[in-house]
Amino acid sequence: MTDIRSRRLIAMIVSVATIGGLLFGYDSGAVNGTQPGLTRAFGLSDAGLGFTVGSLLIGCFIGAFAAGRMADVFGRRKVMMLAALTFLIGALVQGFAHAHWLFILARVCGGMAVGAASVLSPAYIAEVAPADIRGRLATMQQVMIITGLTAAFVVNYLLAAVAGASTNLLWGNVEAWRWMYLMQAAPAAVFLVALLFIPESPRYLVSRGQYDAAADVLRRLYGEAAGAVRLDAIRASFSIGHRPRLRDLIDPVRGGVRPVVWAGLLLAVFQQLVGINVIFYYGATLWQLAGFAEDDALMINIVSGAVSILACFVTVGLVDRIGRKPLLLIGSAGMALTLFGLVYAFGSGALVDGVLRLSPTLGTVALVNANLYLIFFNISWGPVMWVMLGEMFPNQIRGSALAVCGFAQWFANYLIAQTFPVMAATLGLAVSYSFYAVSAVISFFLVKAFLVETKGKELEEMEG
Repeated sequence: MTDIRSRRLIAMIVSVATIGGLLFGYDSGAVNGTQPGLTRAFGLSDAGLGFTVGSLLIGCFIGAFAAGRMADVFGRRKVMMLAALTFLIGALVQGFAHAHWLFILARVCGGMAVGAASVLSPAYIAEVAPADIRGRLATMQQVMIITGLTAAFVVNYLLAAVAGASTNLLWGNVEAWRWMYLMQAAPAAVFLVALLFIPESPRYLVSRGQYDAAADVLRRLYGEAAGAVRLDAIRASFSIGHRPRLRDLIDPVRGGVRPVVWAGLLLAVFQQLVGINVIFYYGATLWQLAGFAEDDALMINIVSGAVSILACFVTVGLVDRIGRKPLLLIGSAGMALTLFGLVYAFGSGALVDGVLRLSPTLGTVALVNANLYLIFFNISWGPVMWVMLGEMFPNQIRGSALAVCGFAQWFANYLIAQTFPVMAATLGLAVSYSFYAVSAVISFFLVKAFLVETKGKELEEMEG
C-alpha cells in the first residue's frame, strides 16, 4: 500500500470520527435558540430552564464515563455506533415530546450519546494518527464541534426567520423551535452509516489480544514494515494478560491518583470553568439580556461561530509546531483579559425596567471582547484539551482515564449550564463573568505548573 493510500485512509477515519464532534456542537448550538419555546411549552422558571437545558449534560457525564469503560470492552467503533443511534432517537423524541418528563428523558439519552462521542472521537483519532500530525488531526474535532455549532445557529436563524419567531408554527403544524431539535437527526444518521466503513482502533485490538486484526489495520495505515514495528511497540506497552480497569488510575508505587490523571482532570474541569458554554448554550439569551433583539442575537451567534472556526484553523497550523502547552498559556491569558473586558461592559450598563441595556459604545465593547474571547478559546483550550485527553495517557490506562476525565469535564459543563440563568438573574452578568475571568487566571498558573508537553511523542512514550 502506498503512503498516499495510507494517508487517504487516515483522512477518511478522521473525517468520520469527527462527526461525533459535529453532533456535540450541533446540539449545543440547537438549544441556543430554543429557550423561549421551552419556557412557553413547559412553563419553566429560570431554574427550570437551566435544568432543562442542562439535562443533556447529565447524560453527557454519564455517557462519557460509561463510554470510556465500554470502549475497553467492546471497542471504540462499536460504542460510537451505539452513540450515533442513541443520538438519532433522542433528537426525534425531543422534537415531538409534549410532556416535560419525556423531553428531559430524551435529552438525557441524547446527552449520553454526545458524552460518549466527545471522549471517544479524539481518542480514536490519536490511536490511528502518526505522531507528527496527530495534533492537527485531533484538532479537527474542535473544528467540527464549532462547525456543528455554527450550522445549528444558521439553521435556527433560518427557521425562526421563516416562521417569524422561534415560538411560531412551521411545517407540519410544528413550532419552529421543535424543528431546531428535529434537524439534529440528519447528522446523527450520517454518523451511524459512516462508522460502518472505518476499522477498529489497532490499540484496542492489541489490548484484546487480537494481534492479527491489529496488524492488518496497522499495515493499511502505515505500510507493511512500519506497521510491524508499531505493532511490536504497542504490544510492549500492554502488560500480558492484563485487562484495563479503573484501579489502573492509582499509582502502584506511591499510591493515590496518578499525576497524569490529575493533569487530565485539570484540563477537563477548567475548560468549562472559563465559561465558554455560557456563550454556546445561552448566546441568544445572553445578548437579549444585554438589550439586543432576538433576530440580532441569533445573527451574532452565527458571526461568533464563523470566528471560532477560523480560530480553530489557526490551531491546526500551530499545535504540532509550537506545542500544546504554549497554546494553553496563550489562551488562558487572552481569555482572562477579554472576560474582564466583558465584566467592564456588563458592569457599566444600565438597568431599564429590570433589563440590562448597553449603550452603543458598551455594546461594541461587549461584542469585540466576546469574539476575541472565542478566538483565544478556540486556538487553545477548545481544541487542545481534546487533543491532550486523547493522547496524554499511557495505552494501559487510556480508556479508564478518559472515563474519569470525561465525567469531570461534562459534570463541570453541567454545573456551568445549570447555574448561569440563576446567576445572571440574581447576581447580574458582571458578577457572573467575574467568576469565569478569575478561573481563566487560575488556569494559566495551573498549566504552567502541572502540564507536560506531548508534542511529537508516540502514544507508547506517554508516562503516567
